[in-house]
Amino acid sequence: MNLLFVGDVVGEAGRRVLLGRLPVLRERFKLDAVVVNIENAAGGFGVTDKILRECLAHKIDVLSSGNHIFDKRGALDLVAQEPRLLRPHNYPAGTPGSGWYVGQTAQGEPFAVLNVMGTAFMHPTLDCPFTCAKTTLATKPPHIKVVLVDCHAEATSEKMAMGWFLDGLVSAVVGTHTHVPTADERVLPGGTAYISDVGMTGCYDSVIGMNKDKVLRRMVQKLPERLEVAEGPATLCGVVIDIDGKTGRSRSIQRVSLRED
Repeated sequence: MNLLFVGDVVGEAGRRVLLGRLPVLRERFKLDAVVVNIENAAGGFGVTDKILRECLAHKIDVLSSGNHIFDKRGALDLVAQEPRLLRPHNYPAGTPGSGWYVGQTAQGEPFAVLNVMGTAFMHPTLDCPFTCAKTTLATKPPHIKVVLVDCHAEATSEKMAMGWFLDGLVSAVVGTHTHVPTADERVLPGGTAYISDVGMTGCYDSVIGMNKDKVLRRMVQKLPERLEVAEGPATLCGVVIDIDGKTGRSRSIQRVSLRED
């Protein structure tokens, strides 16, 4: 199975390059499944029903998220009604939605996606992501061999620890949240593909997707400047993972980066 995971889509620029370059990637890598983190897709904060429907219409299989998933009005209803839109699974019991998806590709190949969020420098009151992952995987149907984990976390160490914790138990652990792509992609000894951060899909002439002038006024002049998503040419950042569908072990993980013309 060839699976594409696309990092945090930021604003209109991120959506534009995602949907514009996705057909190119489908053809180039003969993709079987596409998973995209869209927690910043709506103006940099959250997701709307319109954006969700647009992504699903472009045959994106699963949409993961993170700490901004509930930023927009109506998000609670969206995650409750659409199983393909994930919120971090280690939110407290009773939170609408789920971070665990079990389904199949358009070709009928079974796979699953788990979305967890780190607690270091983020939300320390959330359930432990390690315990959550272990408990959730214990419920995995036996026929599901391919499992992708989106670990949305601030600390590289926490994401790396998750990779080693789940090595041999899942097909891939991909890091999101920092919007800065790392170059440490590898397949761990147990067959789990890993990267600390896939990077963002958006305008890189910015500060992690936000208008750099406004960010500088906040940081340098200490002014209460309202953050806005940066405009301009955007770049899609993701990874393509080649997974043995029979064993769930990854054969390779490759970074991909496509910029708008």
